[in-house]
Amino acid sequence: MSGTDPLGGGDAGEETDIERARIAQRLIAGVRGLPPQDVPDALCRACARLLPAGLGLSVSVLGDHSDTGVVLCASNHVSAHLAELQYTLGEGPCREATGLRAPVFATDLTRPPDADRWPLFSVQAARAGARAVFSAPLMAAGSPLGTLDLYRETSGSLSSDHVRTMLLVADAVTLAVLALDPGAADLEGVVAWLSGAESDREEIHQATGMIMMQLGVSAEEALLRLRARAFTQGRTATQLAKAIIARTTDLHDD
Repeated sequence: MSGTDPLGGGDAGEETDIERARIAQRLIAGVRGLPPQDVPDALCRACARLLPAGLGLSVSVLGDHSDTGVVLCASNHVSAHLAELQYTLGEGPCREATGLRAPVFATDLTRPPDADRWPLFSVQAARAGARAVFSAPLMAAGSPLGTLDLYRETSGSLSSDHVRTMLLVADAVTLAVLALDPGAADLEGVVAWLSGAESDREEIHQATGMIMMQLGVSAEEALLRLRARAFTQGRTATQLAKAIIARTTDLHDD
């Protein structure tokens, strides 16, 4: 993101730290004491209360490699679909945000330049009802562990106040997770804790292993084949993974 740092510096930076900590405490209060399987939905509700109305949101977590990930929570079906679509296609704002380690904003997916940045994702996202998307990386120890992603049904930029709020919430999500699990003191610990609240990752891994055995290919190629088949069938990678595990489909005819 170019331009002036919306979180400021100096005295403004101190105020930002206080505000970030306050937001983190609100997120912690929303999920403290819950069993792991209930944390994602509660975290999503807590984030939604902090962010502007009219924005769909999701929180995604990177897998063992930067090109894999799972949707930890989403405010609605479209948010979940947009998040997983990016891992299925291998492109999109959340992929770019983790690569750049900086926020990525696309104000109109139906027109250049945004439509040209991710040609496959832009078409699919617009069909799903999203005209504008905004992604901020979740940073821990200087490395991205996932993203906070927002979408809107209408094109246009976020206001400076809304950008500030989005970035504060993204930082607070990471702080909240660290506070909830004191043992997760490093990036690996945070990712493990977050991923423990989401089962879809295991399904992707299990299906990838089955493809490796069926076709005699590497893990990387198996994952690429899974994504490619999912895209051609108009399904997400997770949906196809479940079908492979249930043995209602296979990839022998690729």
